[in-house]
Amino acid sequence: MIKIYIKISLIGLLCLFVTSCTEYQKLLKTSDWQPKYEAAMKYYEKKDFSRAIGLFDDILPIIRGTKEAESANFYYAYAHYYQDLFILSAHYFETFLEVYSRSDLALEANYMFGYSLYMQSPKYDLDQTPSYEAINVMQNFINQYPTSEFAKNAGGIVNELELKLEKKEFENARLYLKLRKYEAAIVTLEDFIKEFPGSSFQEEAFFLTIKTAHNYAQASIRLVQNKRFKACVDKYQTFVDKYPNSNFLKEAEEYYVNSTDFLSKFVFENN
Repeated sequence: MIKIYIKISLIGLLCLFVTSCTEYQKLLKTSDWQPKYEAAMKYYEKKDFSRAIGLFDDILPIIRGTKEAESANFYYAYAHYYQDLFILSAHYFETFLEVYSRSDLALEANYMFGYSLYMQSPKYDLDQTPSYEAINVMQNFINQYPTSEFAKNAGGIVNELELKLEKKEFENARLYLKLRKYEAAIVTLEDFIKEFPGSSFQEEAFFLTIKTAHNYAQASIRLVQNKRFKACVDKYQTFVDKYPNSNFLKEAEEYYVNSTDFLSKFVFENN
């Protein structure tokens, strides 16, 4: 009895699926855009975004200038977003803003343009072009709509992405140090310190300038070691003034002592 019930249920579902497919195919073939528009909106409401997109694709070139075109373009962008097609949704929300800048939906489209860019933001160690673009769009959104219901979320996204960019730059410097590319490491660390003065990585970045300068001096030819160990001492003194109770202080002192020992020997040997 149960097996019969299951078979009947499966047959019923299959018939429903076939009927649904047939109706959709008929809609695609019709030349009348109005039923296509209505069906596309219904598919969207039912979260059948793939079919909604298919119908919107058909009618959007035809309905330009009509009152339905605005909502069709808006939900067309959203349908791509809900399909996780964030590159396309960003493009379509941006296009909507260009065409319907005075629309009541423009505010939300603006936010979703930025949010679609945000959803493209990759891991910190990859190319961060989408992150920079999302920050720019979201910051402009906050400036334009500071009291919007989306403003708080936009601000959170900006902060999150800025932290990611900080981490990327900081980890780049650490990688240069690990690879013994000391000149690149020093330049990257110093740029990081200037560019991200409020970063939680600031203290470690200052410390790493000492470590990098020390290792760079050690790896250098005798002719330039004196100058480079002096640079290490200078960086140590800057670090101690700024972070007198740092957890990195003990290791920093070791680099400082090694540097001053070398400089003392250098003076002795050249007198």
